[in-house]
Amino acid sequence: MQTLTNKIMNNQTIHAISLLFIICYLFVSPAAAQPGWVKNASKSVFTLKTFDADGSLIASSNGFFTGANGEAISSFTPFKGAVHAIIIDASGKEMNVSGMIGANDMYDVAKFRVAGKTRPLAIASGNAQSGTTVWLLPYLETKAIKNGVVRKAETFQKDYAYYTIALQAPEQAISSPLLSDNGEVIGILQPAASGADSLCYAISARFADSLKVTGLSINDPTLKLTKIRMEMPETLEDANVMMYMASASSDSANYARLIGEFIQKFPSAPDGYAYRAQFASNFGDFASAERDMEEAIRLATHKDNEHYNYARMIYNKEIYQTNMPYEKWSLDKALGEVREAWNINNVPAYRELEANILYAQKNYAEAYDRFIELTKTNMVTAETWYCAAQCKGQLKDTTAMLALLDSAMNMFSKPYLKQAAPYLWARANVKYDTKKYREAVTDMNDYEQLMAADVNASFYYIRHQAEIEGRLFQQALNDITKAVNMEPKNTFYIAEKASLELRVGLYDQAAETANEIKALEPDNSDGYLFLGLSQCMKGKKKEGLENLQKAKELGYPQADELIEKYAK
Repeated sequence: MQTLTNKIMNNQTIHAISLLFIICYLFVSPAAAQPGWVKNASKSVFTLKTFDADGSLIASSNGFFTGANGEAISSFTPFKGAVHAIIIDASGKEMNVSGMIGANDMYDVAKFRVAGKTRPLAIASGNAQSGTTVWLLPYLETKAIKNGVVRKAETFQKDYAYYTIALQAPEQAISSPLLSDNGEVIGILQPAASGADSLCYAISARFADSLKVTGLSINDPTLKLTKIRMEMPETLEDANVMMYMASASSDSANYARLIGEFIQKFPSAPDGYAYRAQFASNFGDFASAERDMEEAIRLATHKDNEHYNYARMIYNKEIYQTNMPYEKWSLDKALGEVREAWNINNVPAYRELEANILYAQKNYAEAYDRFIELTKTNMVTAETWYCAAQCKGQLKDTTAMLALLDSAMNMFSKPYLKQAAPYLWARANVKYDTKKYREAVTDMNDYEQLMAADVNASFYYIRHQAEIEGRLFQQALNDITKAVNMEPKNTFYIAEKASLELRVGLYDQAAETANEIKALEPDNSDGYLFLGLSQCMKGKKKEGLENLQKAKELGYPQADELIEKYAK
């Protein structure tokens, strides 16, 4: 018979063993009853392999399917620098990764597509709570899957969870799915702090599955870390944004590929055919461009926009690709297309293109009428008034041209912004041509303030001419000196400076300036001419006449007249 002490000790031992068994069961027991979904679920898990350009293996990882059309998720790290990737499913079937759907480098997850039909796992619709049992399902493990308990579920981005789980996971199981008792994926396994860590970590599978390509993804710095192509967005709106972004940032081969994918994904949308037409036109394949634009017009619900696009394409070709004739395209055809667009829908942009086409046809009076019509719409800009002014300039009506340029400048208020500079310069030139020299100088002064970092020697030379005509001699001398300082070896500007110095009676300075020309270009007649003139005007006729004679020998055409004048 056992003593009371022995019975108590045996009971304590049994209690301790039972408690230890319960703890082991809750946290790391591989012997727990396997859920009924394991066998089928294991068919949705795969191994991922990525390769660089020469076919060398970059990395291997795990992953699982989330959609029936090849959608899958895994970690993103293996994709960095990869140009090709494959998955091998549970049956040993190899499938190519056909494109990236989305990626997040911070949480190291990627969504992508493989080429083929796939069997997806169900993603849990909500976050798992602390205390929930979860099951780790590695690649090709159908009998010894491990289970653990969610210790923490920390929320990020308002709706997703980052899990800490009481489970010692093998390192080779990274990116495997963690499933709930009912077989729904709650997370994707991430690396533990160390191989012996009794805790593992997982990012919400819903978060990974929510990744998608948008119109702005073409500039996504994360997706740029892989050379595997990104997919076309799911919506037409996003796809159009992507094409717009790609037109400015992609090389021609990549852009051509995107156009093909766009048409394949949205075969009934006119946009893709218009993109392809513009691409063909840019490279001189106008026959292909014509076919695609006709198809775009046929498919379009709002045909006015495609008629307008076609007109603009033809106009640009006729203006900028004149060395590549195409008999079916002309400014007349462009005019017909844009007028067809206007007949369908009275959009001011259509009138603007019509005006530009008429101007290109030298139909300046009708072009002027169209531009003036635009000034009565909400599309009016300084450029509208400027274009109308150019029409009047071609019609030799400088008075009207100047008034229209005043209207262009009235679109701005002082202090002027840099956008006003081109119109100031245009008005200054018209004022100069109409002998309003001092007004021209005023506009040039305003222009200089706006474009201080960009004005060059040519600007100061032109303004010095206006100042001379306006009898602003000191300002003119200052400006031609600036031109010389900016281009000290330009003997044309130096000669202009010497000429002005002679005109205002600065004979000694003119002689010094003339010697600068001689030093730079000994065979330039201007150096001897201005030196001779300065000496003659100072009363040194002998030296002056010798230099004028030298200017004659070097080819100065009026030298004889000057020699005769100062020889008296």
